[in-house]
Amino acid sequence: MADLLGSILSSMEKPPSLGDQETRRKAREQAARLKKLQEQEKQQKVEFRKRMEKEVSDFIQDSGQIKKKFQPMNKIERSILHDVVEVAGLTSFSFGEDDECRYVMIFKKEFAPSDEELDSYRRGEEWDPQKAEEKRKLKELAQRQEEEAAHQGPVVVSPTSDYKDKYSHLIGKGAAKDAAHMLQANKTYGCVPVANKRDTRSIEEAMNEIRAKKRLRQSGEELPPTS
Repeated sequence: MADLLGSILSSMEKPPSLGDQETRRKAREQAARLKKLQEQEKQQKVEFRKRMEKEVSDFIQDSGQIKKKFQPMNKIERSILHDVVEVAGLTSFSFGEDDECRYVMIFKKEFAPSDEELDSYRRGEEWDPQKAEEKRKLKELAQRQEEEAAHQGPVVVSPTSDYKDKYSHLIGKGAAKDAAHMLQANKTYGCVPVANKRDTRSIEEAMNEIRAKKRLRQSGEELPPTS
């Protein structure tokens, strides 16, 4: 019996010390504060969603509005608004570079923004439909002109006046015409005609002429010198 009582007492937990009690108290307080913050955050999300649902509903019922721009929101608020817009059957986009400055714009389905309009918002610019239409027409006109120029081929530029007429007051009309004539090369310059190269003598005549020149040269050498 004594052994049984001893084993029961030894198995029982010892009473917590003063330090352990303080630690547990702080842990319970921290858990309570965390739970309260979570409940507050949950309630804020619920209230924010209800407010966004009201604004989206008013936007849908207003036939004069085709788009709506909201104030900058944090990531959680933007996520809630995108969800509300999707449930309502609308279109939404987020714009802005910094996370703190990002905002949401919503559009009715039948007035969904074009790519040019979205690019304008992404650049931080206001969308002007009239200027965009003028820009589109100018772009189409330039493209059409390029296509016409490609079909026509290279442009040949012709002078509007003759250079001789332009400078006639300096060189005169007659001199201008004379200066424009084409010069022809002298074909006989530095050349011997073929007719002059052809020898029409016979071989016998040529040999007799050579012998005669030789005898004439020898006879001239044999003559005594004159006093």
